[in-house]
Amino acid sequence: MQKTIPRKEVPVKFSIFLNPQIPGSGYAAEENAKAKRPIGRDTESYQRLLHEVREIAVHADQVGFDALMMTEHHFHSEGMEFSVNPLMFLTDLAARTERILLAPLGLVLPAWDPIRAAEDVALLDQFCKGRLRLGVARGYQNRWMNVLGQRWQAAAARSDGSATDTRNFDVFGEVLKIMKLAWTQETLRYKSDVLDYQVPYPYDGIEGWPAQEWTRTFGAPDELDEDGRVRAVSVCPRPYQNPHPELWQPFTISDRSVIRAAQENILPWMFTPNPDDHAQKAKLYQEESARQGRHYKLGEHTGILKIVGIADTTEQAINTFGRSIPKDFAAFFGPFGYLEVLRKKEDEKHEPISPEKGDAKRMRDVEMALFGTPDDVKRGIQRMLDRMPDLEWFGLYMQGQQGVLPLDTVKRNLELFATKVAPEFR
Repeated sequence: MQKTIPRKEVPVKFSIFLNPQIPGSGYAAEENAKAKRPIGRDTESYQRLLHEVREIAVHADQVGFDALMMTEHHFHSEGMEFSVNPLMFLTDLAARTERILLAPLGLVLPAWDPIRAAEDVALLDQFCKGRLRLGVARGYQNRWMNVLGQRWQAAAARSDGSATDTRNFDVFGEVLKIMKLAWTQETLRYKSDVLDYQVPYPYDGIEGWPAQEWTRTFGAPDELDEDGRVRAVSVCPRPYQNPHPELWQPFTISDRSVIRAAQENILPWMFTPNPDDHAQKAKLYQEESARQGRHYKLGEHTGILKIVGIADTTEQAINTFGRSIPKDFAAFFGPFGYLEVLRKKEDEKHEPISPEKGDAKRMRDVEMALFGTPDDVKRGIQRMLDRMPDLEWFGLYMQGQQGVLPLDTVKRNLELFATKVAPEFR
């Protein structure tokens, strides 16, 4: 007889993390991807991606998922992680869904102007009437981060404590600070030494504003000084949520990022497969939050991502989902260091994890992936709850599914999770 899983006092919330992949790209469709190279600029292929993502978003909304998350990347001519502007993408999905939360995970702040970012976030929050959760990130891919971050002299984050990494870390914090000021203050006046950024510009005031009488009558207080100079600006609209959407942050693996997430009250999403390792990071977040006066239970205000594939038998799940993931994952993400999430305790400490080790079996062994029957997946989630009784969010990382597997297979996987797994923890 199957053992009944004890329910949490506070239910787990479930999200999908969708890294849009252009159908017909990657090693699973190697000949097609080569024939249409670069497939990222092929309009017919991109329209297929839009269709699939819209279908998945509406389906996830209908079967009961709590949130849909999407990352930000640029210049991905190869077709993977093809979500160029998650705010625009999620605006499209907001108009097609009814209740599901929408979350860029995340907006890479060192590549943005802080006021433009604050405005765009507020617009989407208004469009979806508060269904937005804002993920913020530092950006780790140098191909595009070095280009789009050049205005702030911010290159890709290395998470190595180097001068380049520290500059990225500092720029991230300053852009976030200005965004918060823009959301929470009726008028914004700020001079940033970190960014060499002035609001207004010049900081002493903008002279010659023609509509002074109009602004004095209807504008925000303190925009103009007594001489008619623009001394502050009013960033409009404000977010639908007060003071702003809840902040999330993806893949907070380094201790420094976990600590700052706690200091800023940002909900960290972690990609640390082993339940014991994740519990250690959650404990660090809990302890630092307590120092800031926020007393979370262990696992509260944190999330974890795992690849999930469900079928009638474990073998079917591995054959369906396990075979579609490893080669692309190893080839693309491996050089960025993500194969480290597959490390076992018995692995040689100073040797990198080779791509050959990135197979479905190892993904299951380290619990990066939960492949199996609904009961197998339930047990995997319960192993995390045994260590973090109040885990708030569990996310399905859909790498190797949308864009690779048939759309019906992807939707069926989500439906099985929503109907056979999630109710045990709600």
